[in-house]
Parts: sequence; structure tokens; C-alpha cells
Amino acid sequence: MLIGRLHALPGQGDALLTLSAAVDKKVEKSEPGMLLHTFDQDPNDPLGFVWTEVYASSRAFEYHLQNPDLNAYLEAAGAITDAFSVELYRTVWPSALAAMSATGVPFEHF
Repeated sequence: MLIGRLHALPGQGDALLTLSAAVDKKVEKSEPGMLLHTFDQDPNDPLGFVWTEVYASSRAFEYHLQNPDLNAYLEAAGAITDAFSVELYRTVWPSALAAMSATGVPFEHF
């Protein structure tokens, strides 16, 4: 399970919503190992957002991290956010942790 926390730059909340909705549809179509993939707005901060993702396996998580659509999203989201971090839960393969590290997004593994 992955929780991704993003904070949009002032005036960029709608752009981040649009960008995230587009990648959500692409992931849904291309990643059968993605069991849950949601993007929600923080009810206490209109510029705060959270990805919640559940994977069928470490292999599915690695597949997600290698998805070109995700990589394009990370680059585009980086330009319109001032914070992006990930919390990763459960046991995952060392290769999946290395792939997560390679994204450049700060993360903690619990």
C-alpha cells in the first residue's frame, strides 16, 4: 500500500487535479496489478492531495514505477507542487524499494 502526499503551488490545485485524473485513467487501463488507485483532496487544505494505492504484489508495484505514464506524471507534478512524499506500507522486494528510490520522490517504508 502506498500513500502519496502532494501539495500544489498556489493557483495550481486545478491543474494538479486535471493532471492526476488523466494519469489515473491511464493507470486503470494499463495496470491490472493495481487494485486501488484514488486521488483525493485534503478536506482541510484545498492545495493538499493524497494518492492511495494498493498493489497485488511487489511485482505490480515495480511495474507501476516503470510505467512511462507515471514518470511523465512525476515530472509534470513536480513543476506544480511544493511538496510530494510517499509512505509505503508492508513488505516489498528490495528491487521495488530501489525502483521507488530511483523516482527521486522522498519516501518512508513502514
